[in-house]
Amino acid sequence: MKKPALLGVFSAAVLLLLTACSSGSEPAKPAGTGDTAGGVFPVTVPTKFGDVTVAEKPERVVALGWGDAETALELGVQPVGASDWLQFGGSGVGSWDAGKYQTPPQLIQTQDPSYEKVAALKPDLILDVRGSGDQHRHDLLSKIAPTIGVPSGKDNYLTTTEEETTTIATALGRKQQGAELLAKVDKAFSAAAAAHPGWKGKSVTVATRTSEGWGAYTQGDVRLGFLQKLGFSQSPAIAKLKPNSSGFATSISGEQLGLLDADLIVAFPIFLDPKQITDEPQWKLIPAVSAGRSTLITGELSNAFSAGTPGAQLYALDKLVPLIEKTGLK
Repeated sequence: MKKPALLGVFSAAVLLLLTACSSGSEPAKPAGTGDTAGGVFPVTVPTKFGDVTVAEKPERVVALGWGDAETALELGVQPVGASDWLQFGGSGVGSWDAGKYQTPPQLIQTQDPSYEKVAALKPDLILDVRGSGDQHRHDLLSKIAPTIGVPSGKDNYLTTTEEETTTIATALGRKQQGAELLAKVDKAFSAAAAAHPGWKGKSVTVATRTSEGWGAYTQGDVRLGFLQKLGFSQSPAIAKLKPNSSGFATSISGEQLGLLDADLIVAFPIFLDPKQITDEPQWKLIPAVSAGRSTLITGELSNAFSAGTPGAQLYALDKLVPLIEKTGLK
C-alpha cells in the first residue's frame, strides 16, 4: 500500500460547515449507539498528539482509521460515517460484521477524506486510530470534533489490534466490552497455538503482490502479528530488510523472491488475479513453495487477515489455521 499523501488545505466550505456544526440545532441521535452497559464520562485518551478528553458519551461517531468503524461496531456503537479501507462496499464491513448496522453509514474516502462530508455528518467524536499519524490530517479533523488519533508512540498504520480496540473502547466509554473482546481473541489464539506446539519458533513470511510488485510485511503489522500469536517468528531474512515508505512492509524485487523463503509463507494478492503469484516462475522456485509450505489466501479470508479487528481475527483464525495445517508444517 502506498503511504498516504499529505492532505490538502482546509477549504472555506469546511469552515462554513464547522460554523454550522457549532451553531445549528442538535442532530438527531442515531439508533443503536447507546451504551447499555453504562460508561462514565468524561474520559481521557492518550494519543500521539496528546491526551484527548471526550466530555460526554458520543452519539455521532465518524470512524476513519483502518478497521476503526468495524471495531466500534463490534463494541456495539454504530458510526454515522466510516471509511471502507478494504472496499467491501455496502455498509463497508466484512461478513463477520454483516447485519450489525441498523442504518448504513455514510462512506468516507480513506487516505484523503472529504472534510466537507465529515463535517456535514456533525460528529461529536472522530476515530482515526489505525491511521497514518499525519499531524496535518489530525489538525483538520480536530477542528470538526474531538479526534482520537494513533496511540502514543505509534505511526503510519502500525496500531495493533489490542491498541486499536483498547483506545476505541476507552473513547466510547466501553472499556469492559473492549477487554472482553480482546480476552475472547486471546483465548482463541492461545487454544490454536496450544494445539500446534510445533509451530512455535518456526519462521514465517507474509508476502503480497500488488500492481507495483512484490513485498513482505514487517514487524508491527497486524498480519505478521496474527501469525506471531500462533507461535511463529518473523523470517530473519525479512527482519534484516528496511521497511519501505509505508512503514509496515518492505519491497522485494522479482529477482530476489528467494528472500521470501521461510518455514511457512502466507501470501495474498492485492487487487490482482491470484495467478500472478502462483504462475510466477521465481515464486515456484522458492524452497517453501516447492515443498508445499506456502498458502495463498484470497477474498474474504484475505480481507479478514488484513482488517485486524477482533471479529476479523476470529474469522481469519477459523479459516487460516486449517490451511496452515494442510501444508504439513509440524
